[in-house]
Amino acid sequence: MTASPAAALDGVRVLDLSRVLAGPWATQILADLGADVLKIEHPGRGDDTRAWGPPFLSLPDGAQDPQESAYYIACNRNKRSLAVDIATPKGADLIRQLAAKADVLVENFKVGGLARYGLDYASIASINPRIVYCSVTGFGQTGPYADRPGYDFVAQGMGGFMSVTGEEGGGPLRAGVAMADLSTGMYAAVSILAALRHAERTGEGQQIDLSLLDTQIAMMANQGSSWLVGGINPGRLGNRHPTVVPYRTFRVADGEIIIAVGNDGQFRTLCDLLGCPELGTDPRFATSAARQVNRDAIEALIQSKVAHETGLALIDRLVAANVPAGPVNTLKDVFADPFVEARGTVQTFAREDGATIPTVAFPAKLSATPATYRSAPPRVGEQTRDGLAAWLSLAGDDLDALEAAGAIVQGTSVP
Repeated sequence: MTASPAAALDGVRVLDLSRVLAGPWATQILADLGADVLKIEHPGRGDDTRAWGPPFLSLPDGAQDPQESAYYIACNRNKRSLAVDIATPKGADLIRQLAAKADVLVENFKVGGLARYGLDYASIASINPRIVYCSVTGFGQTGPYADRPGYDFVAQGMGGFMSVTGEEGGGPLRAGVAMADLSTGMYAAVSILAALRHAERTGEGQQIDLSLLDTQIAMMANQGSSWLVGGINPGRLGNRHPTVVPYRTFRVADGEIIIAVGNDGQFRTLCDLLGCPELGTDPRFATSAARQVNRDAIEALIQSKVAHETGLALIDRLVAANVPAGPVNTLKDVFADPFVEARGTVQTFAREDGATIPTVAFPAKLSATPATYRSAPPRVGEQTRDGLAAWLSLAGDDLDALEAAGAIVQGTSVP
């Protein structure tokens, strides 16, 4: 039998004090890549997102698990849940003991919120100087808004994202998923890996100060650069691209499809395929810059050419000619697409009680150290005793005393 490849982050210990999305998204990435992640949850209610349903996980008897929302399931696999009350002295001391053994600590408390428990960066670094301590907040540890509560919606608005999202002439819209949270989680994972590399070389840990607003501003990318470089304050264009034409949705006989022409050669091919090759050499449209100036005219001409086409048939013709195109799928369509099965996009867990838990796979396919799917998103406190025994070598009597003192709660793996 061929041995399983070693995980990239095998041996890395992550203490996860974060809740909701940005922090858990980051720690799930680390867990997928092999890190041992202990998720610290409030005894009883656990992570806030456990209650963010419906939908909730369906149980074999047809009931729903009120602590296993689809939202929570999306970002908490491959972790162990420890129910620890950090507001108690014994609970806070347990976290310090775990932090002394950890390589990484991730938290998203308000600025200064952990200091009262002796769990702030300065306190933890004094007992573990090599720790990578990642603090995720709405507005950073410093700056004029540091004390404000931060949510994805607010960051999308303040960071400029909503000013360029929505129909032309319409009002501002947020993205349909929490893009500020998710991108912050990605930046957190990248930053943690960089800091771990530094710690491995030098033995020196550090604090990572990461905010939703910083991230959202960074994620404005070319739109932000348009202002900084050219003084252009971009607005909403619906599905149009600010600088690439034609690059939008077009109405066809049975709905809408995407045509995304990225260069002049693709444009000429598109014109040939639609039976209007003369447009490909028309001076008004022959170059990308010319098409941007004459956007309305060329988009109207293309719309007239595709209006009576059947969407999937046209897409097949476009793709065969190497013109980027695709459907506008619902999520039902997405998960029925053969791509999903071919790429292993859905990874499913079977829980002890018979519940089936589907999750979306880590998207990168690493040839030597692939992501692994070892355990389902845990129930609140499911591994409290096992996690403390594994990291701190606590015996049964020690754990009984902690539970009797209200510092920990052992959950259950079944309802």
